[in-house]
Order: sequence, then structure tokens, then C-alpha cells
Amino acid sequence: MTDTSDAFSFEFDDGRSHLVYRDAGSGQPLVLLHGGFVDHRMWDDQIAVLTRDYRVIAPDARGHGGSSNATGPFRHTDDLAALLRHLDTGPALVVGLSMGGAIAVDTALEHPDLVRALVTSGVGTSEPVFQDPWIGEIRDEEMRTLAAGDIDGWIAAFTRLSTGPSRTLDEIDPDVVRRLREMTRRTIAKHTPDEPDHQVPVTDTWERAAKITVPVLAINGGLDSEDHIGAAERLVGIVADGRATTVEGTGHYPNMERPEVFNGILGDFLRTVSAARAD
Repeated sequence: MTDTSDAFSFEFDDGRSHLVYRDAGSGQPLVLLHGGFVDHRMWDDQIAVLTRDYRVIAPDARGHGGSSNATGPFRHTDDLAALLRHLDTGPALVVGLSMGGAIAVDTALEHPDLVRALVTSGVGTSEPVFQDPWIGEIRDEEMRTLAAGDIDGWIAAFTRLSTGPSRTLDEIDPDVVRRLREMTRRTIAKHTPDEPDHQVPVTDTWERAAKITVPVLAINGGLDSEDHIGAAERLVGIVADGRATTVEGTGHYPNMERPEVFNGILGDFLRTVSAARAD
């Protein structure tokens, strides 16, 4: 359950936009970036543990959760950079899943002074290539249901991404499915089908990834799609100091399906990075 006592709002200079974020604990700054169409609550099982040793900052990306929608051109990485500079934190340990992982990598490329280490899950960079027919099937269903104004159908299609291609939603903890649907409904309700897409992409990310020198760990769900796992493994093979590991028996959200395992892997990596910093 999210504790609203550590929830804050960061107002942008335009006076019309804001990011909602959690800021709890003390110590080294640790940023948690959620996946697309969900919000910071996907990290509830991590925040409860990580705040014992770190200052955890978990924002809702623009257009997601409690944060405002875009009213003009923007980049998620610049939003994060503005928030961290406002909080006078950095360099931070940055952890991101799916879209959040892409934002984390973008930030290492665009604002390297703000990043101490990266942890990603189920993603390479913000320029993905999807070839898995299973993902294509889900995308087609999302487009069909959205065009028909069938929000329940769109949420059902999107939530299928959580399983990976070898399972159905019936094989996932019902509480995880409920939480995903709840977050997704909150975000999709903020938008309209004819809303313009103001997001400005970060370009040449794969070509530039070799310039990332901070430690990078990919924690992938063992049952996630080949596209997601493959992109993550490609990334760690390009950066100067990259490695990948797997949470077996999980799909696109290993942190939600097996939080104890995910937390253990993440904690070990963060302690190693912190120890190296101390040296």
C-alpha cells in the first residue's frame, strides 16, 4: 500500500505541468522508474525494503498515474533530470523497468552526471525493435480495442504483456494482475484517443550506448518475450560494464511476481556499487 505521507509534487516552470513522486528514506539517492501505462506503485514491494538503506525517489512519469499530461513537446529523461536537480540529488542509482528502463538509459546518455549506476528490466534502449509475433498480436488487439473505445478490452490486452508468451493471466498471482489493471486504468483514463503525442524521442541510443561507463545490470523475467530479453542482453553487451541475470518463472514484471528474489538481486548489486564508490 502506497504511503501518501511521502508523496510530493514537482511543478515545472511552465506552471501547467507537474510530476507526482514519492521521496522516502535516507542515504544514497535511488530512483525507481515504472513501466509504461502503470505508475510508481508497481515498486511498492521494493520501496518498503529499499528505504531502509537508501533515499528512494519514485516518480510517476508525465502522462501516467498522478502526474499531469503533456501540453507540449517533452522528453521523459529531461523531466527526470529536472526533478533530480530540483531535489539536489545525484549522481543517483537509477532502476527502471520497461519504459522506465528506457528512460534510465536515456538519462545515462543525456544527463550522465545524474547517474551512478543503472538497473534495467525487460528493455534495451528507448528505440526498441519488436519482431515477436506474440507482441504483434497484442499490439493489434490494443489498436482494435482503442479504436472501438473499448477501454476494458484495451486493458485486458495490455495486461497480457505481463505473462510472457508461454503463460496466461490465470497462471499469475491474481493480486499482481489486479494491481496492474488498477494502475493501467488510472493512466488510460487520463487520455483521449485523439490526444496528440508530444513526446520527443531520444535518438541514436544504440549507437551511443557504448559510451555508458557506469555499471549496468539487467534483471529479466525468465518467461518474458524474446524481444524484451534480447534487447536487455544486447544492451549489457554494448556498455562498458554490463551484466544480465534472470528471475526464473516470471514475465515482464519480475519485481511484482517474485519480489523477494528481485530484491535480493537488486540489493546485492547496489551494495557492490556502493562499496566500489566508497573505495
